[in-house]
Amino acid sequence: MRMKTINEIRAFTATPEYGKTFWNAMRIKHNAEAEMHDAMSATTGAFCAPAADETDFRKAIFAESVIRPLATELKKHTGGDVIWAKDSSDYAEFVPEGAAIPGFDAQNDFTRFPVATHKIDGLVKLSTEFALDADFDLRKYIFERMGKSFARAEDRAFINGNGTDEPFGLLHETEGAETGVSTNAVTYDDCIDLFFSVKPEYRSHAVWLMNDRTALALHKLKDDAGNYLWNGNSDTILGKPVHICNDMPDIAAGAKPVLFGDFRYFWIIDRSPISMRALKERFAMTDQVGYVGFELLDSRLVRKDAIKVLTVTA
Repeated sequence: MRMKTINEIRAFTATPEYGKTFWNAMRIKHNAEAEMHDAMSATTGAFCAPAADETDFRKAIFAESVIRPLATELKKHTGGDVIWAKDSSDYAEFVPEGAAIPGFDAQNDFTRFPVATHKIDGLVKLSTEFALDADFDLRKYIFERMGKSFARAEDRAFINGNGTDEPFGLLHETEGAETGVSTNAVTYDDCIDLFFSVKPEYRSHAVWLMNDRTALALHKLKDDAGNYLWNGNSDTILGKPVHICNDMPDIAAGAKPVLFGDFRYFWIIDRSPISMRALKERFAMTDQVGYVGFELLDSRLVRKDAIKVLTVTA
C-alpha cells in the first residue's frame, strides 16, 4: 500500500536500500521500479529522489541559480496552503527598572500569504549504453544537466512569473516589487533615487539586479564631475553588489530593467521532494533513455517595499 504522509515517504527514501533501488531503476534494471512503488509521487507519477541525493540535487540547482542564493528558501511539504510572514517591527531598547516591556501591544504582527503548487519538469536524454555502464557516473550527469535546466526555469519565473501556471515574479504588476523610480531615460541620478527609495533597514543587505545590456549602460554613466556610477574594482553601485540575471528586461519603454533591495524578503517555497523517472520505451528508437525530473514550488515577495524597481516610461 502506498505511503500517505510525507514523513513516511521521507523515512522510506532515506534508507540505503531505497537509494540502491532508485539508481537501479535509473539504470533501467528489471523490476526496480516495482520496489519503489510506495515512494511514487501522486502529483507527478515519478519516484521521490533518495533523501541524501535530493539534498545534492538541490545544491546543484542552487549553484546554477541567480535568485536562490539571494532569496530565502523554505520547505512546506505539509501544513496547508498558507504561509505567515512577520510584518511588524521587532523591539529592543533600554527600559527603567519596573517599566513596561515595549512591543506587547503590537497589532497585525503577521501577514497571511496563500501558497500555490507550481510544477517544473525537466528532461535529460542519454545513450542507453552509458545508462547501463556501471562505471559511468549517472548521478553526476543527471544532477548537473537537470540542475542547470531547473535553475534557468526557476529564475525566469522568479523574475517574470504570472502567478497562474508559475509563481508570482519580482516584476509582477501587483505582487512584485514596488516602483521606486519612474524615468524615460535611465540616468546617474535615477540610480541614486532608486537607492534611496529603499528604506535604510533594507539597504544594509540590498543588492542590484539587472541583465548584461543594462549593466553595460550603467557602466558608462558618469556624474557631472566625470566620476563613474559603477565601481569597476568591486562591481558595485553606490557600495552595493550587482548581480546579473539575463531574464531581466532591457532598458526600453514600459520595461522594468533594474531591481534594488533586500532579496531575503523574496521567499522560495519548495512544496515537495524532487521526483524522477527513467523513460526507456519513449526513446527506444534512438537507443536512448530519457530522465524526467519534477519539482513543485511557489514564491512570494513577503515585503513589497523591501525591493524597489526602476520603471521606464514611454
